[in-house]
Amino acid sequence: MTRKTKQETPCPMDALLHLLMGPWTTVILWTLRQRGPLRFGVLKREVRGISSRMLTERLRTLEAARIVFREYYPSIPPEVTYGLTRRGLELREVLDALDTLARRWNAEDANGKAIPREPSR
Repeated sequence: MTRKTKQETPCPMDALLHLLMGPWTTVILWTLRQRGPLRFGVLKREVRGISSRMLTERLRTLEAARIVFREYYPSIPPEVTYGLTRRGLELREVLDALDTLARRWNAEDANGKAIPREPSR
């Protein structure tokens, strides 16, 4: 009997959203979106609270998904820079739209603005 390790879903966004929902992923992508390519140490300082291990893990996952690139320069000390690939840059519009929505919702919540309930369809 063959066992499936991944559940198949008819939703084409599922794999991408699952990747983006990983811990720290949106913060890393947002930082690289705002600042451009960064050395590992600078990126770690910008993403406050993340451990080196977690940052390395997330960057490897994003690199495997071809969203982030890694450039190694054999210097002393070694220099490693991370940035967004073409795929990563394609997320700009999505990240910007989510940012706009999140800021609006945060402002509504801070102002205690009631959100009207829409009828179910």
